[in-house]
Amino acid sequence: EVQLVESGGGLVQPGGSLRLSCATSGFTFSSSHMSWVRQAPGKGLEWVAGINSATFYTEYQHSVKGRFIIYTDNADNTLYLQMNSLKTEDTAVYYCASSFDGSGTRGQGTQVTVSS
Repeated sequence: EVQLVESGGGLVQPGGSLRLSCATSGFTFSSSHMSWVRQAPGKGLEWVAGINSATFYTEYQHSVKGRFIIYTDNADNTLYLQMNSLKTEDTAVYYCASSFDGSGTRGQGTQVTVSS
């Protein structure tokens, strides 16, 4: 059974940084596609970034490119999202997903709030 557990969210001021983690189990992480998606209050799910865990190929949504970094620790079966220069519009529940495009199994989510 695929299991994904996110952590690392919290309250941060604009311009600050956070690192989200997604602990995984139940599949071969090192040869999988993974992604982060988010859902802001009152809005639908939005794809943020995707990675191929075998080749480390990455893609980013335009609004986070240059600020967010998606990466994996294949030895620990963990997905990360390093978020820098955070903006108020980044406030959302962030989910990791077991696919490149955000579909498929997702975790329970972790809240990120960017506010002064």
